Amino acid sequence: MATDVTVILSDQPGELARLGEATGHFGVNIQGFAAFTGDGKGVIHVLVDDASVGRCRQALEAAGMGIADERPVLVVDVEDRPGTLGELARQLSEANVNIELAYTTFGGVKIVIATDDMDNALSALDWPVSGHEDSVPPSIWDQPA
Repeated sequence: MATDVTVILSDQPGELARLGEATGHFGVNIQGFAAFTGDGKGVIHVLVDDASVGRCRQALEAAGMGIADERPVLVVDVEDRPGTLGELARQLSEANVNIELAYTTFGGVKIVIATDDMDNALSALDWPVSGHEDSVPPSIWDQPA
């Protein structure tokens, strides 16, 4: 499984660099992230593997950055073609799973999904989910294993 760590920073030059340097110094590999600004703040979602969460927390605290939220997320392998986001989101919606957060990762075509109904989401998906080897791709989409 993977973890999304949410950090609130000031909306000013150098804050994202500071976050990246702090986590890098502690050996944390950021696998994906999303960053948004508003009302003078930056909201940063950082994707790390479960083994790195403790070091990520230490790095951010050492740099004086607070963690606003930390939650498990699904990292779903998707095919790089038109319509895959719609297919994935439809499959989850038909299982009554509300997607609360979604962004992409580095190094491949994967979508990170946060929901308050992880069990139902995992049961509903026919897509390969990183960290869940029992999840198999649907043959109609020719998903890579």
